Amino acid sequence: MDVLQVAVASHRRPKLNAVWEALTVIVPLLDPAARFEVIPVEVPSPVRPTPLSRQETREGALGRAEHLRRQALEQGLPWQYFVGLEGGLDVWQDRGRRLVFLENWACVLDRSGRPGWGHSGGILLPEALASAVIEQGIELGEAIDRFAGASNVRDAQGAWGVLSANLITRQDAFRLAVLSAFAPFYNAAVYARSRTAPVSES
Repeated sequence: MDVLQVAVASHRRPKLNAVWEALTVIVPLLDPAARFEVIPVEVPSPVRPTPLSRQETREGALGRAEHLRRQALEQGLPWQYFVGLEGGLDVWQDRGRRLVFLENWACVLDRSGRPGWGHSGGILLPEALASAVIEQGIELGEAIDRFAGASNVRDAQGAWGVLSANLITRQDAFRLAVLSAFAPFYNAAVYARSRTAPVSES
């Protein structure tokens, strides 16, 4: 039985659990006979601790995945997929009011460098929390601890859990991002068809 090795650019438990949960349903679609192994690797982020735009968050996820792929190719490691995960903010203006959403992004690369992208959707930050991160420059992990009156929230339910009364945890959000990012790989036939066949109008 083959073992599919998936490198993840983190040692954070919510991220690793999210990837593991996603792979339990993804891997049978990639190879029904394969088992999988999650390889955690600490990778420096190419962006600030709390990205302040969707673009910067995506760059963080991509940079982490690319770092893993380079490491595997340079060192001859047998990892087959490379997962970069990043959480950050997406700032909007709506009728003169600032809206700040927390989003989690995933970038998956295969050994050829082909990318897959996914994100969690977003949850609105209270203005006091958004201001602490954007105006005061406090990292979201520290800011949510202060906001929630707790410690190390990001390794538990995360800001997602605090804001959603634990209906959606940080792990849940990353799991959705990973499921979405792997879609071009486990549903390759659909993506190949979409590149060659125009969508007809009804």
